[in-house]
Amino acid sequence: MADQRGEEFLRGKATSPRATFLELFFDVAFVFALTRVSNRLVDDFTVERRVFLPEAGETLLLLLALWMVWSLTTWTTSRFNPEQPALQLVVAGSMFASMVMAVSLPEAFDTRGVSFAVGYVAVQVGRPLFLTVVMRHHPERHVAGRILAWAVVSAVPWIAGAAVHNDARGVLWTVAVIIDYGAARLGWPLPGRGRAPTSSWPVTGEHLAERYQQFTIIALGEMILISGFGFSMSEFAAAQWVAFAITFASTVLLWRIYFYRAGTVLVEAVAGSARPGRLAESATYTHLAMVAGIVAAAVGYEIVIAHPGGHTDPAWLTVIVGGPALFVLGRTRFEYEVFGRVSRSRLVGLVVLVAMVPLVVRLPPLAVGAATTAVLAGMAATDALRARGRPPERPAPPL
Repeated sequence: MADQRGEEFLRGKATSPRATFLELFFDVAFVFALTRVSNRLVDDFTVERRVFLPEAGETLLLLLALWMVWSLTTWTTSRFNPEQPALQLVVAGSMFASMVMAVSLPEAFDTRGVSFAVGYVAVQVGRPLFLTVVMRHHPERHVAGRILAWAVVSAVPWIAGAAVHNDARGVLWTVAVIIDYGAARLGWPLPGRGRAPTSSWPVTGEHLAERYQQFTIIALGEMILISGFGFSMSEFAAAQWVAFAITFASTVLLWRIYFYRAGTVLVEAVAGSARPGRLAESATYTHLAMVAGIVAAAVGYEIVIAHPGGHTDPAWLTVIVGGPALFVLGRTRFEYEVFGRVSRSRLVGLVVLVAMVPLVVRLPPLAVGAATTAVLAGMAATDALRARGRPPERPAPPL
């Protein structure tokens, strides 16, 4: 009976591979969380500016923590049956912890470090602890148990970091993030018990692919929110109208570049892969890079809307140009994961974005944003021209 109860928690053939409404509801927390990340980055680049690199590094660290929570929750619902009421409680609890992290994020390195760390540790320890208990008579408990062991290890620097201040917190939380990502990348190894990498998990690949697509839409939606809020708070000057139009065009172009065609056939690519878990695991880090690029681009265009004229702070180029460049870099790897090749337009566009940095440093932010948007438009136009008159390319993942 106990083994049967454990089997009921696993996804079966009768379970739909589509994302459930609860998972989409769970994503709502990350719409808010990404806006908190973007707002914090805007302050890093425009308001605070104590020491730029450490501040931006702190924000990146917080984004990595959020992504770890989202991705492991997604992998959990891809392996276990999200229609089980008990698992739905786990997802709801993860959502609440994510909201605690999100509301604490702007001051996580100041007065709200404890709430951020406690929210993160609660979900990272609570999720595998629950699965270890409910699957205690099933072989699947070993995977949950090793994840729990590493979550407890990383909890130490997370909580210790929350108890200290200044640089010490950054050091301890960096160690914690390295432990979390390193353990996941190595398959949560334990002495005498080997590893259990996510690439070997019998997950529902179509579900994971769809979830990555949905989170990309969330990131693009956050870009819409940030630009909309920024423009609504502006003076509605002519230059700001142009900046807002450019921002919207860039958002549409990023959407187009992502979904043509690798993003569109990702579900099919994972479903047809000999090792769907390995492809999905690789796509986890690829989408992290693209999401980070979209968030940075949102910050960059927010700066363009707020400061369209005048002198461009050299640090602003890291988001106005660097954000789209990071997205294109991730998108280039994504194309290889799905088709086993890379389009020349991706490489050319990436080179142009990097090469134009010293050429635009003396231009006003509006001109820099327009130049970046023009490069994205060139990539999208090249895609359309290449596809004209040809049958849709089918996925051929090399992994």
